[in-house]
Amino acid sequence: MKKVRHLRWWIVALVCGGTITNYLARNSLGVLAPELKTTLHMTTQQYSYVVGAFQLAYTVMQPVAGAIIDRFGLRVGFAVFGVAWSVANMLHALAAGWLAMALFRGLLGMAEASALPSGVKAIAEWFPPRERSVAVGWFNAGTSLGALLAPPVVVTISLYADWRWAFVVTGCVGIAWAVAWYVFYRSPADHPGLEDDEYRAIMADRPPPTGKRSSPRAILSTAKFWTIAIPRFLAEPAWQTFSFWIPLYLASERGMDLKQIALFAWLPFLAADLGSVCGGYISPWVMRRFGTGLIGSRVVGVCMAAVLMIAPGCIGLAADPYTAIALFCVGGFAHQMLSVLINTLSADVFTAEEVGTANGFVGQAGWVGGLLFSLLIGQLADHTGYGPLFAALAVFDLIGAAVLVARMRHLHVAGAVTVAEDAAMQS
Repeated sequence: MKKVRHLRWWIVALVCGGTITNYLARNSLGVLAPELKTTLHMTTQQYSYVVGAFQLAYTVMQPVAGAIIDRFGLRVGFAVFGVAWSVANMLHALAAGWLAMALFRGLLGMAEASALPSGVKAIAEWFPPRERSVAVGWFNAGTSLGALLAPPVVVTISLYADWRWAFVVTGCVGIAWAVAWYVFYRSPADHPGLEDDEYRAIMADRPPPTGKRSSPRAILSTAKFWTIAIPRFLAEPAWQTFSFWIPLYLASERGMDLKQIALFAWLPFLAADLGSVCGGYISPWVMRRFGTGLIGSRVVGVCMAAVLMIAPGCIGLAADPYTAIALFCVGGFAHQMLSVLINTLSADVFTAEEVGTANGFVGQAGWVGGLLFSLLIGQLADHTGYGPLFAALAVFDLIGAAVLVARMRHLHVAGAVTVAEDAAMQS
């Protein structure tokens, strides 16, 4: 096979393609929520249960998916999960009520839980520590790019065909990506297109692979895990709210119809794309500008993003829907900037052999927070409005940043401190 220059960045593009298809399927429900509530006769509370089915399945499955990826490898594991989430998404077209929709949504959540652990593991395998935040920023942009594409794509399909075809088409896109992943992906040690110089650059500044993986119990007993997991728990409700509730909020509180939602609901996710990329570059900039270490630069970026999250906390005060959308845009930018840096910390402090499992547990912590908050929205939104709930999101991120600062002494680049030593420090 012909050698490919800068192959690691092509791998990032391939991972990004997977996250785009993943989030395109995931966000189809949120875009269609106003129509589905009418067609399937769902209440707001029942819709929250449909969302909750996805979140519960995703939450439970993330560490399982991460462990499967660690055990069987990225090439086979991620491809199988990609086919699985695509088929589950197409099954949504068969739903005749909210219970069936919740069932199919749960299947989708089980399969899609593989995306972030797989992406973070790919970055840990293909990039030296100094480049990881930039790489995570670009692959993480796929999450918001998929969410950005969902409103115009899904609404166009539903207007020219119907809502059922929207699920079928977005599912077919995912199957096409899964085939491409299986054909083109290999690990750095096995990829025939990787140049020798690039391989040496990839392996720089990292401990040699041991072939050993820490047990889930050992990972969960470490201080570094909880130092990352707590801020993720507090940050994830914002992204879950943006992904599943923006269209319904714009329809119920701002009076927008489906076409208006398609015109404007993608803007926060465009801003989120910019936040993903910016979050990747902010860490190297902080290191150069202020001379901080690798871990410290990630923490500084998280704090900056948490302060920006005050903007979406003020959405309840917005005088018109366009101001509300602008504040959502700031929130999308800030959250993805924060998300990139927290996910990069997973790749920094856990070895390549265990990072899939570890990031799965970190993601599980986040999705527990997202699930609980979505259920809270379902219970309170019709009574209190969305304003107080959006304000809570800003408070959560500020608390998460404070926790990260207070506990950052527990974070060390993988290889500098072993899991056993870290567990001993915690005790």
